[in-house]
Amino acid sequence: MVHKQVPQRTGRRKTAVARVRLLPGTGKVVVNGQPLREYFCRESLAVLATSPLRSTEAEGRFDLVAKVDGGGSTGQAGALRMAIARALKAADPALKPALDRDGHLTRDPRMKERKKYGQPGARKRFQFSKR
Repeated sequence: MVHKQVPQRTGRRKTAVARVRLLPGTGKVVVNGQPLREYFCRESLAVLATSPLRSTEAEGRFDLVAKVDGGGSTGQAGALRMAIARALKAADPALKPALDRDGHLTRDPRMKERKKYGQPGARKRFQFSKR
């Protein structure tokens, strides 16, 4: 395992953006100045965000400092997951197959569809009257 400071890596999902710095350490994860479990109130979001560490068996080897912005809590957790995966790949390219296999390096392309002019929403149409 290559232990060096990795430059900042970015992950995105919907409108959320996460920037992560990976440092050699004991497994401490800090998000926006708060511990991970404190920042993400739901346990499932904390588990989702740190899943790349589990799939590469890197828990406890790195400290993570993350800055997350925009979107909602689920989008932020997804963005953080991608940023962590990219940082791990940059730290050790040998981890790429494990990260690819679990889909951590694939960007989720789903976004909110824009509202169309002349209509009440993205897909909704005004009520149709035949007569």
